[in-house]
Amino acid sequence: MQDLGINVLFQGRNLIRLIGGLGVAMKVALIAMILSGVLGIVLGILMTSKHKAVKVICRIYLEAIRIIPILVWLFIFYFGLTKLIGYHIEAEIISIIVFTLWGTAEMGDIVRGAITSMPKAQSDSGRAIGLSEIQIYRYIIIPQAIRRMLPTAINLATRMVKTTSLIVLIGVVEVLKVGQQIIEASILKVPSAPLWVYGFIFILYFIICYPISIFSKKLEMKWQS
Repeated sequence: MQDLGINVLFQGRNLIRLIGGLGVAMKVALIAMILSGVLGIVLGILMTSKHKAVKVICRIYLEAIRIIPILVWLFIFYFGLTKLIGYHIEAEIISIIVFTLWGTAEMGDIVRGAITSMPKAQSDSGRAIGLSEIQIYRYIIIPQAIRRMLPTAINLATRMVKTTSLIVLIGVVEVLKVGQQIIEASILKVPSAPLWVYGFIFILYFIICYPISIFSKKLEMKWQS
């Protein structure tokens, strides 16, 4: 086992550091998921608005987030925005902001699709019994839309977890950054260190993302049956 280099994972606090680095990435993803879930619902409702100006603004925001890569947004906020305002913002906070903006755009489009797929008779029935537009959304549209959009929203969460690997490029000490540090410290003595370190990181992400993906597929099949 020693010749293969797997012991590099168990030297000192390497294993604990890798798991701790994963915790940082998961914290960024989890906070961004919660914020983008709430803001995405609001954006999705706004995207169904009959006001042309509101729809145009929402569409511009959605397309801007989709067209420009997440990495570019990270650089814009971390290297550009902080210089512009003259105030340093921690890389981890920048990561949460950027991932929330991305998640809000994607979640908003998911919500919009779920709402627009609802039969018009649902809202008409609500108006017929005297419900306001807010009540129609609260008691009729949103509860049914959640069931339609939940599997896709779970897939978005999985994508968000995997994409957190990019935050290493603005200096966040997450699992990939820790892995790089371990490899740099061990590469001369253990040439195969990259294989074992990155292989372990792969396993960590697989353990988190695969069950979520399976749950999403089963939930979608159950609700479609």
